[in-house]
Amino acid sequence: MAMTLITTNTESGDATSSFTSGIDSTYKLYVFKFYDINPAATTGGPDFLFNGSIDGGSNYNVTKTNTFFKANHPEDDSSTNLEYADLHDFAQSTAFIELYYDTGGGGDESGVGEMFLFNPSSTTYVKHFYSTFQHYHQSDQSWNTYVSGYFNTTDNIDAVQFKMSTGNMDGVIKMYGVG
Repeated sequence: MAMTLITTNTESGDATSSFTSGIDSTYKLYVFKFYDINPAATTGGPDFLFNGSIDGGSNYNVTKTNTFFKANHPEDDSSTNLEYADLHDFAQSTAFIELYYDTGGGGDESGVGEMFLFNPSSTTYVKHFYSTFQHYHQSDQSWNTYVSGYFNTTDNIDAVQFKMSTGNMDGVIKMYGVG
């Protein structure tokens, strides 16, 4: 199946990255690709978050449930880990959810990844999503995070927004339609 580039958002010290057009019934699958997402602040270890909207981006507060797994490996090779991270799960929450957390803020510390959003224009079923990210954790570790879940609504998801939990961000996010 062919991927069609719909929108590219290039952020430089921006608070949010919003996709408020182009998510419609044209495609059954939307793919977001993330390149060098870096918090503008150099301290604090912010989280990279997302949420959906059913009103064109006026509100990002759709009820959702997700699960969160991570694998990590420190630079000093002291340990490795694969774990279910239940503290980062949400059940029927309208809050922004974490795609990865505790990002390092240095110039060489960033996150890359992709997120899939399935059939956002369905008025019959909930809307499923999943993501995988690789990022540099503030404790000098390489982390892979795996998040999956669903928006618990039969309304159209017609906008999504990404942001850091605190401060601004730099990076590029591309949205593709697949079909």
